[in-house]
Amino acid sequence: MAHDTTHQHGSATKRIWTVFAILSVVTIVEVVFGILKPAFLTDTYLLGMRLLNWIFIILTIYKAYYIAWAFMHLEHETKGLRRAIVWTSIFLISYLIFILLTEGGYIHDIYQTGHVAWDF
Repeated sequence: MAHDTTHQHGSATKRIWTVFAILSVVTIVEVVFGILKPAFLTDTYLLGMRLLNWIFIILTIYKAYYIAWAFMHLEHETKGLRRAIVWTSIFLISYLIFILLTEGGYIHDIYQTGHVAWDF
């Protein structure tokens, strides 16, 4: 017996508007935080970085994941493929953030003190 490939889903228009609304709300929150820069978020540090920066990073990763989930149709794929894509992306993004923060801190120290040497 052949596998039935027809799917019974809700309205595609409703799904598109839902995705649009979720991504719009997240973007609006990012823009509002970027314009207002609340003092409690810019004065609070977590793991050597301002809490506002962590919020931006988390919201951006969420938007990237949701775009892949909705527009690349990951929601209809098998669990193994979804995990392979998501975990690889999370690892690479985390590594990129680590490298950028490490090198950015080093460059900042050079601008502040004139010369910094790492002795290993």
